Amino acid sequence: MAAEVLVAGGGVGGLVLARRLALSGRQVVVFEGSDRFGGQVSRQTVAGVDLDAAAESFAVRGGTVAALLAELGMQGDIVAPLDAPAWLHRSDGSSVALPATGVLGIPGDPGADDVVRAIGLDAARRAQRDAELPASVGADAATIGELVRLRMGDGVVDGLVAPVVRGVHSTEPDQLLIDAASPRLREELRAAGSLAAAVRRLRAAAPAGSQVAGIRGGMFRLVDALVAECERLGVRLQTGAPATDLTPHALTAGGRRVRGQVVRAAAAPGAAPGRRVTLATLVVEASAFDHAPRGTGVLVAADAPGVTARALTHLSAKWEWVADLLPGLHAVRLSYDGERADAVERAMTDAPALLGAPIERVVDTSSAVWQRRPAGAWPAMAEPAVGEGPAGTGLASVVAQAERVAAALVAEVGEDSTVDGPRGRMEG
Repeated sequence: MAAEVLVAGGGVGGLVLARRLALSGRQVVVFEGSDRFGGQVSRQTVAGVDLDAAAESFAVRGGTVAALLAELGMQGDIVAPLDAPAWLHRSDGSSVALPATGVLGIPGDPGADDVVRAIGLDAARRAQRDAELPASVGADAATIGELVRLRMGDGVVDGLVAPVVRGVHSTEPDQLLIDAASPRLREELRAAGSLAAAVRRLRAAAPAGSQVAGIRGGMFRLVDALVAECERLGVRLQTGAPATDLTPHALTAGGRRVRGQVVRAAAAPGAAPGRRVTLATLVVEASAFDHAPRGTGVLVAADAPGVTARALTHLSAKWEWVADLLPGLHAVRLSYDGERADAVERAMTDAPALLGAPIERVVDTSSAVWQRRPAGAWPAMAEPAVGEGPAGTGLASVVAQAERVAAALVAEVGEDSTVDGPRGRMEG
C-alpha cells in the first residue's frame, strides 16, 4: 500500500497536485495554514460584485491551464481579453501604446515605428544590432535583463522590458530568470540566431490576442472547482493548519506529528522572501473611460514622475464579464511595490493620471497585500515541492510544474508496488 501523501500548502499548486494524486488512487491530506485555499488566486467583493483579488488571467502557453479547466468542466468559461494593446507610461510622463510584437517587452521588430516611439531612435538602432551579433552572445546569460542588455542594449531593458517585468512578474529584469519567465527563449535564440527573431518565433506560436485568457466570473472559480473536486475524490482538506518541521516522510500540524510522503507547497525556511505587492481596486464612475483610452491597462516606468503605481489594469475594459457586472461603472486595479497603507488613496490619484481622464465618483474600493516568491530562489530541499517558488510566476508555470511532480510521484509508486510506508499515522 502506498504511503499517504501530505501536502504542506493549499495554493493552486498544492490543490492541482492533490487532485492528480487522488485520481491515481493515492490518499492525500492538504494542510493549509490560512483560513482559505488558493494562495494568490482569491476573490474580493467590491461594489457588491465578486472580482479577483490577485491573479485575473493565465498565460495560454503550453495549454496546461486550459486542459485543467476542461477536465473540471469549465472549458466553456474560458474567455479572451479585449483585443487592444496595453500602454506604457514613460519616464518623461508621456504615454504610448506598448509595441505589438513583443515578449516580456522584448521587441520582435526593433526598428518598428511603435518601438521607436516608445524608446527613441538611438535606442531602437542599438537594438537592431542584435541581428548582427552571433547567437552565442548572451547564450550563457542567467536573467532576462542580462540577455537583453547584451543583445539589444540598455534602452530596450529600461524603456520596455523593465515596465513589463515589474508589472507582470513583480520583480526586475536583472532578477528574473530566463528559463522561468520564458522556457523556450534560449532554444529559439539558438535556432533563429537573434533575439528579435526568437521573439517573432515565439509570437508566431502564440499569435497576438491569444497570449492570456481568463475565466468568466473570475479566476477564483478555478480554486472553487479544485476544492470541490478534491473533496469529491476524498482528499482531506484542512485550513488553519500550518505545516512545520517538514522532512521527506513527516511533518507537524495541529500540534501532532504526521507521517507520510511529504510534498511542500508553501515557502520553505530559508527561502528568499520575495516582494510584497499591494493591489488597490477602484470601482468608479468615469464616462471618459468608456472607450478604453489606454486599452487593457498601463505599465509604468520606474522613474515616471508623479505616479507611484507600477501598473494599472482596466478590468472592465479588459474583461467583458466585469463590464456586464458593473453597468455604467468601471473597475480598475493598480499595483504598488511593498505594503502600502495608502494604496487606495494613491490609486485615486494615479488612475486618472495613467488613463488620461478624470474620475467623476469613487463608488467602492478594496486593497490586498500579497507576497510574491521569486522563481528559482528556494533552497534545495529533500522533499518534492510545488508552487510559485520552484515553478515560477503565473498559473501556466505553477499548474504545469505541479502536474509534472504529480506524474513523477505516480510513476515512482508504479515502479515499486511494494511501497508500504506509513499512511498518515499521528504521533504524540
